[in-house]
Amino acid sequence: MKPLVAIVGRPNVGKSTLFNRLVGRRVALVQDEPGVTRDRHYADADWEGRIFTLIDTGGFVPGEKDSLLKQVREQAQFAVEECDVIIFVVDARVGMSTADEAVANYLRKSGKPVVVAANKLDNETGLMQSLAGEFFRLGLGDVQGISAEHNLGMGSLMDSVVAKLAPKVEGEDAEAPPDDGKIRVAIIGRPNVGKSTLVNAILKEKRVVVSEIAGTTRDPIDSEVTYKGNELILTDTAGIRRKKTIAHQVEQYSVIAALKVLERSDVAVLLMDATEPAVDQDAKLAGLSMDRGRALVIVVNKWDLIAEDKRKQDAFRDDLKIALKFVGYAPVIFTSALHGSKVEKVVDVAVELAKQFRFRAPTPQLNRLLDYMVDNNPAPIVKSKPLRLYYIAQVAAAPPTFALTCNAPEGVPDMYKRYITNQIRKTFDLRVPIRLLFRERPGKAKREARKNPNLANKGKGGKRAGRD
Repeated sequence: MKPLVAIVGRPNVGKSTLFNRLVGRRVALVQDEPGVTRDRHYADADWEGRIFTLIDTGGFVPGEKDSLLKQVREQAQFAVEECDVIIFVVDARVGMSTADEAVANYLRKSGKPVVVAANKLDNETGLMQSLAGEFFRLGLGDVQGISAEHNLGMGSLMDSVVAKLAPKVEGEDAEAPPDDGKIRVAIIGRPNVGKSTLVNAILKEKRVVVSEIAGTTRDPIDSEVTYKGNELILTDTAGIRRKKTIAHQVEQYSVIAALKVLERSDVAVLLMDATEPAVDQDAKLAGLSMDRGRALVIVVNKWDLIAEDKRKQDAFRDDLKIALKFVGYAPVIFTSALHGSKVEKVVDVAVELAKQFRFRAPTPQLNRLLDYMVDNNPAPIVKSKPLRLYYIAQVAAAPPTFALTCNAPEGVPDMYKRYITNQIRKTFDLRVPIRLLFRERPGKAKREARKNPNLANKGKGGKRAGRD
């Protein structure tokens, strides 16, 4: 999978601002008060061809009983456990604090590569840069003076981060898992919802250790099985590295576990506990599979503890449609992994979704569908001009990705994108993520330049853009 780079530090040092700057869009909430980031954000970043997953770690939540230092240490410990390189953000204007030293103690003992980002240096004078030098006393080595808000020092910072990554492995940044005929299924979910029990029920043997203690599974476990002529690789999600100091935060770590296995999977089986309604963590895991473009089947486990009552199933299903409406295309199955109830149905659906995940549509049929869509629901007006859709073609599978040629790619409303997606889904009976790309007609820029020669010189003679 892609390397993991975590941004850690005490509250209000600019972690989320740096995260947004590096991923190139506003993903994390930023506010000038401590503790705004309460959930971890994950996004891919690219520096000179090296792609990695960046993680914005949350700070402390005001009003909780836990002390600031304890929670800062927990964030640092998370980074030590799971990441390949750590960006340790400090406030160069405020100077070194006790909290900074507490984090540094963890990082120094870990042996993990660390780059110290001395943030909020809003100009590049010698005096401001000297403030960054104070943090060499932390004993972590590399210190880079930056201003995340004003985009200063980003090039040097990212050069240092990429230099500390392990050598690139072939295929680590591939968007889709290998197409070798094997179906890779990731079993994800919160701790103690029955992931290992489900794997054992599918394999019909106790190949995975099962315990009622959350976090028994420590590493991803691959199990190969042949099912109705299909070769499957089941991956029981890497569990939670439980330590006394972070036991109360155990559920948050399941996101990192899911991230690791989703990178190389075709289908995600999100296991939920029937005795609990859908919680925020379930939504995060579902969203992660959607963001990664993986097929998803939602499995409500432990249904034997509720009742074999169709009305209760329907009510639970309706609640899921509300809580997880952004993945409304995903099928829902009610099971009891412990008793083997409907376990085969889970595999049947996963196999079907894996085939849809690599589906390819004939181009002529797609364009007939495009004509039908435009006739039945004309495209809206964009910037005082009618939006015109000329052509559609599938440009990739895993997940199915479609490119539409139009006259205003940047102006297509989200509502119309959803309409197109739903029509494609309905026509081809797809229950997997669908991606749309909107492009201008080839040669449009040249035609515009001929109409207005001034456009051809736009941007020439300007200042050469630097990496910083």
